[in-house]
Amino acid sequence: NLSPIYPVYSVTYLSGLYRVSGPPPPPPASWRGEGKQEEAASGSPLPTGERVRARGLAGGFVASRLRAGRRRFIVLAAPGRAARARDVKNRKWGENMKHLGKTAAMAAGLAMAAGAGTVAVSSDAAAAWKPKKPVEFVIMAGKGGGADRLARFIQGIIKKNKLAALPLVPINKGGGSGAEALRYLKDKQGDPHVIMATLNSYYTTPLRNPGLGVDISKFTPIARLAEDTFQLWVHSDTKIMSVKDYVAAVKKAGPKNWKMGGTGKGQEDSLVTAMLEGAYGIKVTYVPFKGGGTVAKQLIGKHIDSTVNNPSEQIGFWKAGKSRALATFTPKRLKAFPDVPTFAELGQNLSYFMQRSVVAPGGIPADAEAYYVDLFDKVYKSEDWQNYLTSKGLLPGWLTGKALQDYFVKEREAHRKLLMSMGEIK
Repeated sequence: NLSPIYPVYSVTYLSGLYRVSGPPPPPPASWRGEGKQEEAASGSPLPTGERVRARGLAGGFVASRLRAGRRRFIVLAAPGRAARARDVKNRKWGENMKHLGKTAAMAAGLAMAAGAGTVAVSSDAAAAWKPKKPVEFVIMAGKGGGADRLARFIQGIIKKNKLAALPLVPINKGGGSGAEALRYLKDKQGDPHVIMATLNSYYTTPLRNPGLGVDISKFTPIARLAEDTFQLWVHSDTKIMSVKDYVAAVKKAGPKNWKMGGTGKGQEDSLVTAMLEGAYGIKVTYVPFKGGGTVAKQLIGKHIDSTVNNPSEQIGFWKAGKSRALATFTPKRLKAFPDVPTFAELGQNLSYFMQRSVVAPGGIPADAEAYYVDLFDKVYKSEDWQNYLTSKGLLPGWLTGKALQDYFVKEREAHRKLLMSMGEIK
């Protein structure tokens, strides 16, 4: 965090020398620079009137550092214009100057645009933020599911392509349908070393559990990387070859004898199951599990009768000939499953998507947010990610900033209505 701005330093160009002076705080001090000489390092307080070399930067801007007593300041200004300095705490001198060349050019443009002679710069703005330790990559679901697989795949892309100096460390916090993860993120307010992979329980869990005290609009949106899809699955050993066969089998078995597995309660899978029940006038016994990976295994083990898994959760079993996709909850067929019809083709307007996004705690520095947006932009544009989208049945959908936050809020309200129609909330 930065202390308030300390004005005002006047900068004057005198016969090739830059001279800066100002009243306390900090104590009056001045220095001079000649052309583009290397910047001077002064580890001791600068008494009034002492001069040291400063560095002339692009656009005629002067940048240097000043230490007054135990306080450290950084100043950027144009000759003949007023400048401002910020107190920089707990930073090394080298870090203060690291990116000043770039910042000076930017500040010059701002000054020209504003038509003013005052430029305020801090070392935090001048030096791009980077993690100082491994980043916790929280997953609001159990191991093996779509969210877990996706987060670990992203981690692999970042590591493979050396997109970050320090690693992302996946941490599963799927308890309470993601309540554990949501509360954890809230408690990490202002911590830029924590991010979270989301799914639609990002909306539903806070709605179903108001006691959590979680308002997702207070979190920091980073990026939406895709929209995941859903399919109706049965074991390949069954004689069920179509949705029509499925409906007949469920009605014959009866609600108590037909088990539909899904991730959590009041989450995506239970919502999709309710949509299916309503469309076809059927009833099933919904059995919740901690993650989509577990759900998929339960189907293959014949412990449940059907699922609405994401394609990525079942695709391995499907390729092995152990499971069968009957229909897709999308308007158009998926490229990875060209022979699987949509429910729309079968006369039912059943469509549902799950966002695959990344968020951070509220209150993180703006430059930390920018760092993560840039990082995931590189992930999104990578060949690995684009191939993953196609092969796993996900739809591309890059979104960030205010547009993403607006999307979250809109989807939260849509899910509020869905939960109310199911009797999950009032």
